[in-house]
Amino acid sequence: MNNIQLNTAVVAGVVLAKLNGNTKMLLLKRHKDQFWSHVSGRIEANETAWQAFNRELTEETGCIPSALYSADYIEQFYDIPTNSIILVPVFVAYLPEPSEVMLNKEHSQYRWCCLNEAKSLTPFPNQHAAYSHVWDNFVVRSPSKHLKI
Repeated sequence: MNNIQLNTAVVAGVVLAKLNGNTKMLLLKRHKDQFWSHVSGRIEANETAWQAFNRELTEETGCIPSALYSADYIEQFYDIPTNSIILVPVFVAYLPEPSEVMLNKEHSQYRWCCLNEAKSLTPFPNQHAAYSHVWDNFVVRSPSKHLKI
């Protein structure tokens, strides 16, 4: 019998910055499968989840956050090829203004978006739910100091 596996080896995060006085969310277009997404990647040996996200953020965008938070949110999905339920801790990074993005080879484009634009560009319902959660708790309201890393 093939049991479904739980996988928590991946992290993700929403990057926020003020551009022209408005908060925007950073999306990246992946070379490999040509869809828009947020920063994400695998946890390497001896890394905590937040350290992995911070490393991925720098590797994928060249950006260094001015503040980093746990989003208090787990993105989840069923991965068909591996028969796994993927649980992804989500983080929120605030970037100082202005934020120059230098993409690595994994991505072909980037875009700063409002919430509705980000949801219209991304393909997965769990992404939309994560973006709404982050927007409500980190843009509309100030984040809890207990979530700061």
